[in-house]
Amino acid sequence: MARVLHIVGAGMAGSEAAWQAAEMGVPVVLHEMRPRVETFAHRTGLFAEMVCSNSFRSDDDERNAVGLLHWEMRAAGGLLMEMAAAHRLPAGGALAVDRDAFAESVTARLREHPLVSVSEEEVTTLPSDGDWIVATGPLTSSALAESIRAVTGAASLAFFDAIAPIVHADSIDMSVAWRQSRYDKGETEDERTAYINCPMNRAQYEAFIDALLAAEKTVFHEGETAGYFDGCLPIEVMAERGRETLRHGPMKPVGLTNAHDPQEKAYAVVQLRRDNKLGTLYNIVGFQTKMKYGAQTAVFRTIPGLQNASFARLGGIHRNTFLNSPTLLDAQMRLKLRPNIRFAGQVTGVEGYVESAAMGLLAGRMAAAEILGRELPPPPPETAMGALVTHITGGAEAKTFQPMNVNFGLFPPIDAKGGRRGRKDRYKAYTDRAKAAFAEWLGA
Repeated sequence: MARVLHIVGAGMAGSEAAWQAAEMGVPVVLHEMRPRVETFAHRTGLFAEMVCSNSFRSDDDERNAVGLLHWEMRAAGGLLMEMAAAHRLPAGGALAVDRDAFAESVTARLREHPLVSVSEEEVTTLPSDGDWIVATGPLTSSALAESIRAVTGAASLAFFDAIAPIVHADSIDMSVAWRQSRYDKGETEDERTAYINCPMNRAQYEAFIDALLAAEKTVFHEGETAGYFDGCLPIEVMAERGRETLRHGPMKPVGLTNAHDPQEKAYAVVQLRRDNKLGTLYNIVGFQTKMKYGAQTAVFRTIPGLQNASFARLGGIHRNTFLNSPTLLDAQMRLKLRPNIRFAGQVTGVEGYVESAAMGLLAGRMAAAEILGRELPPPPPETAMGALVTHITGGAEAKTFQPMNVNFGLFPPIDAKGGRRGRKDRYKAYTDRAKAAFAEWLGA
């Protein structure tokens, strides 16, 4: 009887892992407790549901590390990149998708695959035998988290993730706001107008900061500490770091011209990005928040153009657990104490949809190869996937390990022969080298 690969969690990582293993000819049981067991952030039982942003970030595969990761996943036959392309929304140079259509298509493809079966029962303990991948993401259930802690003998690290609100497009005052991507980025007019911009003068910005700082926030339970990941900071935390922090972050006014008054330079700008194909929903970019619901409505309606905003979803905050992977996982992403179990996705200490899916892709391929009687080495560290998996399985300092997005700082340095390279040329050299190395790894 053929060995079966069990995968716990049908988020980004678990979905991609299941697809890769099944495509290699290995039977897969995909365990997903939703919708029977709900989580704070999910709305449905769909696979690969996007609970925060609807963007996979930059799609520039020549000078951007996450864009390079897109390229590698496409080269490896990644299901999520294929479905993202099928449900892409205009977003300048970013890869944004219609989140519901995307999740529906991923779910359909996996459920239709002849080698994939789905179990809707919750997995509450780490199994001692069989072939398993745990890809439960940042919302690992309490029972399974306790089992992981019992097996590893070490407490999982934790931080708090915040999600941004979504606004109904028809409630935005377009006599104040205008459509434009920053620096008019995008190849088509649709892409160049994928964002809605709400301008603020200095007095409006100062009043917004005052309201933000004074608003009622979520209170943590006794004993909990908030070790936020810097790439997903609540806006109140950014504001507490200095009154100008937001104006130099998600509210920066550069690269934008007010269509209603081109001579008027905004002091700050709030951007909203299209969240569905119909263009009826927009999420407020970078506005993850821990404000209570009533406070959110009051504070966000002080933004010019959003004074009558109707919210399809308000922001929120949730606990996010991850392993100290450099001490617990080997280079094959296996738990050293129980090598029959691999971990993948955000629970390993990578941050972001794409990074999570990429680690799922690797874990799925590695597990399937082992079941088929061979060992698949990790991709070279010169590649985006290789740089990430090297970082989480030993490249990072265990004592200070924190979630990490893919970035060129994780790659082996480029030899700058012939003089210093400019930043754009250096990034292009990184991606050229990575593509060659990844293609060779795929063909090995």
